[in-house]
Formats: sequence, C-alpha cells, structure tokens
Amino acid sequence: MFQYKIPFLDLKAAQMELREPLEHAFKHVLNSGWYILGDEVQQFEKEFATYCGVDHCVGVGNGLEALHLILRAYNVGTGDEVLVPSNTYIATWLAVTYAGATPIPVEPDNQTFNIDPFRIEAAITPRTKAIIAVHLYGQPAHMDAINDIAKKYGLKVIEDAAQAHGARYKGRRTGSLGNAAGFSFYPGKNLGALGDGGAVTTNDETLAEKVRILRNYGSKTKYHHDIKGVNSRLDELQAALLRVKLRHLDEWNTRRKGIADYYLSQLTTTNKVMILPHVASWAEPVWHLFVIRNPDRDKLQERLGEEGIGTMIHYPVPPHLQPAYACLGHSIGKFPIAEQMANSVLSIPIGPHVSFFQANEVSKSLLKL
Repeated sequence: MFQYKIPFLDLKAAQMELREPLEHAFKHVLNSGWYILGDEVQQFEKEFATYCGVDHCVGVGNGLEALHLILRAYNVGTGDEVLVPSNTYIATWLAVTYAGATPIPVEPDNQTFNIDPFRIEAAITPRTKAIIAVHLYGQPAHMDAINDIAKKYGLKVIEDAAQAHGARYKGRRTGSLGNAAGFSFYPGKNLGALGDGGAVTTNDETLAEKVRILRNYGSKTKYHHDIKGVNSRLDELQAALLRVKLRHLDEWNTRRKGIADYYLSQLTTTNKVMILPHVASWAEPVWHLFVIRNPDRDKLQERLGEEGIGTMIHYPVPPHLQPAYACLGHSIGKFPIAEQMANSVLSIPIGPHVSFFQANEVSKSLLKL
C-alpha cells in the first residue's frame, strides 16, 4: 500500500496515545464476563448524555441505525416524507429509506455546506414529517431557523451529528439542538471507536425508551417482544473504549481547531479560485474535516498526492445522483449547488495528530500550486 508522507488521517496515532488506558478498558471487559448491554454501555450512555447536555443517550450499532431508529420511534414510515440535505453522506438518506419514508432533498447554504433554512419551507408538503439537519464536516447547522420552521409546521427536527461530536451552536452542544440526534462512532470520527458504534441523544424520555426497545429486538423484557425491533446495540467493548476517548475529546477537538486556524491564517493568500471554509458567527465547529473548494479539484488532488500529501473527497457523488436513488428520478442539474460542491470539494489533512510541521508542509504545497 502506498504511504503518504503526510497521511490524510492517522488512526494508529490516536490509539497509541491512549494505548495503556485502552488496553486496561479492554482487559476489564474481557475479565467481566459480560459483553452485551452491560455496565460499560450504561456508564457511557450517562457520560455522553451529560457531555451533550441532554437527559438521555441510547447506544446503538452505528450512526445510520441511530437515525433510522429515531425515525421509527417517531412513527415515520410509508407515505411520509423527510427533508434531508442534498449535500451529505448517503447514510442520511438511507435512514429515511429504511424507515419506509421518502427523502426530499433541500439544497445547502453555499458557505456553510449545511442545509439552507431559507429553502426548507418550499419543500414542505402535507406528507412531511421531519427535517434531518446534518452538521456537515463538524460545523453546526443553523438550528434556530430550522427549529422555527419545524415548529410552524409541526415537524420533528433530527440532528445528524455523526461528524460533530462536541461542536457548539450558540454555546449549546450538538446532540441537544433538536428533538433527537444520531451520532456515529466510526473509527475516523472525532470520537471514534475501534469498530462501528452509534448513539441517540434526546431530552424526549418517551423516544429514548422506544429506541431502547427497538434496538433490542423490540424487547423490554427478555423473550417478550412488544414491537418488531432490530439488533442494533452498542457493543460493551466499544463503549468501554469510547469512555476512555470521551475524556480526551475536548482536548483533541482543540488540537483540530489549532490546525484549522493555522490553515486559515496561512492560506488567505492563495489563488482566489480556492475557497476556504467559512465559519458562521454562531458556530464553534470541531473540524472533523477541513474542506477547500477548487474548480480544478482533481488536478489539485493529483499534485498534492505527487508531493506525498494525502487528501480525500467528501463526497464525489451527491445522493440524488447515486444509482441507489435512481428510483427517485432526480436528474443531473436538479440540485446544482450540491453538484457544484461534489465537483470541487477536497479535504486536506486535519486531526488531533496532525502536527504544525505537517500543516505547514500542506500549506506550502497549496500556496505554490
């Protein structure tokens, strides 16, 4: 496998920094003899709920299932519509599909990349039941505006916070800004497990209880099944590892911010065709990704690769143009803002283990291109 001089993401470095406490947590679970829905899951749920500033957290199998189970718990299903960003990872849309509803795309704000509140109202129909607001790249969506529209039409607001662990909107953490939120703990996230994992956060006690039942085969009492549930339980081992990492999340997010601030200060003199990230006045992003835009993105990525700098494209094909959603009949040009973003975005290295030396090397390469 080709090794970049500066990799896009170094997952091993994160584990090595915390190797001793992670190994201790692993051994604790191994020796406990309890591996599904035990004390580690319960403790992580309490700690993550406190961290997000909500009353309830329910650990589930992954971020997609977190969103799916929220929709099911709110009785969103066949014949219903859910508003989703046209610019997002496909999991946001898949959650709606799995619930039996139809995803209705809404274009993003051209600066923040998040769903544009001023385009939401035009997409609402009598079948609309909810809005999923994605905090893309780690920057919160404009939640006050979204919540105001939802209140006007009696809609649920669900946060897709898969990329925004610890981000704040007007001082409040993501996961506490709507009716409920879905988180992913995929290894590359700001709070990442050593495998898949996810969680639902909410202040809605009824929702939390229903998600707990749904995640466990529809069962509240063993071998008694009240509803048709699924198997989507946060693993006891992953919960133990996440508890270790949660204690370092704010510090690691601060490191990410330091690298982002450095990029923003160094790249202000770049060619005007390169667009840098915009941070809204009410947002405190956690910089899951640092995404630039360039009309010659593919050439730029190739040149950076030749210099040993790893990059990624998040995301090269918007959901409405994926073969998986050809059934919805959305043609090229239907959502031009999302398509323009897909054709121009490039993510450069950022993370708690990117050094300022590496960030300087990336900046110098961008400045001379």
